[in-house]
Amino acid sequence: MIKGHGGNIFEVAQRLGCAPADIYDMSSNVNPLGPPTGLVTFLLENIHTINALPEVDAGKAVHAFADRYNVDPDLVLAGNGTTQFIYSIPQVLQTKRALILGPTYADYADACNMHNVSHSFVLAEESHAFQPDLDPVRKHVQAFDTVFICNPNNPTGAIIPVAELDLLCSVNPNTYFVIDESYLPFVHDGEKESMLNSGLANVIVLNSMSKIFRIPGLRIGFLRASENTIEKFTRYTLPWSANSLAQNAVIYLMENKAEVETFIEETRTFIETEKKHFTQTFKDIPGIRIYPSTTSFLLAGLFENYLAEDVCAYLLQSRILIRNCANFKGLSDRFIRIAFKTREINAFLEERLLTFFNR
Repeated sequence: MIKGHGGNIFEVAQRLGCAPADIYDMSSNVNPLGPPTGLVTFLLENIHTINALPEVDAGKAVHAFADRYNVDPDLVLAGNGTTQFIYSIPQVLQTKRALILGPTYADYADACNMHNVSHSFVLAEESHAFQPDLDPVRKHVQAFDTVFICNPNNPTGAIIPVAELDLLCSVNPNTYFVIDESYLPFVHDGEKESMLNSGLANVIVLNSMSKIFRIPGLRIGFLRASENTIEKFTRYTLPWSANSLAQNAVIYLMENKAEVETFIEETRTFIETEKKHFTQTFKDIPGIRIYPSTTSFLLAGLFENYLAEDVCAYLLQSRILIRNCANFKGLSDRFIRIAFKTREINAFLEERLLTFFNR
């Protein structure tokens, strides 16, 4: 199990001798505006549902999700977060060789390691601001039976247009493509870039509720795939994978379309404003470079002998926690990732970072 995720505020709080709530956690990529107020009220009113077992297959939540995104509910599974699916994929698909587009979320490689699956990387280059290059993927993809693509990507925030993804998947029908769309709701017009409705038999799409709605503790995610692939996953699906509150949360979010769409649009507008402000603030500061991102977080490169460990340690003095990207394959101790919070917290981070680079 990986221990290098963002959001490990419990360990940091213990080290600093403070409460987790006292830490400005800018290492975890969740919505700074969430969770939606209506959802919180709804969950409080329905806390009694934990008194009984949840629906064994989360059927109502699955149908609500399918109706919202216009997909066949028979092609959708609910799970204990997308993590449950990621770690089961090599076993379910009987993967022999996997290809991972990086630098990216480490759980894809960890899932391969768990099942002793050989895996390789195609890494986006810093010289191209970490924008994905599909040419080497096209060249080598036939040597692999499973490809993992986080789109938009964590930690770079780069996105591959849906037309390019669809073409890549369609011309390689003998290879499974796992498309993780956990951060797609943060993207302007992100719905148009989704592969949920691709209809390709070799495409598996992961959809997370955790990030955009800021409910990672509820552990709920969805997998959409072809009928044959769903049948394979069903053999390994545990009963009651999604808890009662998680299932009810999905039903609320999917059925309250107007409220949720307003919430998502407000989130996108806020994030875009914060990205522009942050990028403008540091565009002329020697020692740091901000890379373009379509998501709620930014990847930054460090230069002039600055190291991520030093930046992170300095910010922790002010109880600001950001992500040291040293353990991402394809990055190093010269990279940090920052997830936006409120304007006040973002301004505090900017002031502390400016102080660090101007010492």
